[in-house]
Amino acid sequence: MTIVENDPRPLFVRALDQTQQLVTTTDPEHLALPTPCDDYDVRTLLGHLLSVVARINLALNGGDPLTIPVVATGVDDVPTTWKERRVALDATLTEDAVLGRTCRLPWGTLPGAAAIAGYTGELTTHSWDLAKATGRLSALDDAVATQVLPMVQRFIPAGQRGGHVPFGPVVQVPDDASPYDQLAAWQGRQP
Repeated sequence: MTIVENDPRPLFVRALDQTQQLVTTTDPEHLALPTPCDDYDVRTLLGHLLSVVARINLALNGGDPLTIPVVATGVDDVPTTWKERRVALDATLTEDAVLGRTCRLPWGTLPGAAAIAGYTGELTTHSWDLAKATGRLSALDDAVATQVLPMVQRFIPAGQRGGHVPFGPVVQVPDDASPYDQLAAWQGRQP
């Protein structure tokens, strides 16, 4: 992978690394815990994260990510499945051409660089969801959320919520709230 100007891959890899650490160390006793993500317990969120990794890889390779369910089910060994999917995604990310490749995504058709940026926001937010649900907020890298927050604010407008924009209204937080609390609040989650 050659790093080019405005290359979203380094931040995406940091988000993947953080998510992987949380996914692979989730205690099985936590699987039934609720998460800040509506309708997802920890088990369902883990299944969604497995789907996210598979979806972005498929999209970056020119496939249709909507052929992959929103939540992977029936996975007995989530850490191993995550690592297998991550290996495939890492191989895809080494191709510089991926940045300009046209990708069909659940929210539109975009160049690969924009797809990677969008999925960086999703992974970072779901890392917070998982960390919050399992009491591991200290495992989060604030620098990732600091970089992701302005991207998410640009891609998810404050005024257009509900319907095809699956986020609740922005939750007000103090100006000095942590970067993750600001990120979660922007997406309608209660920090």
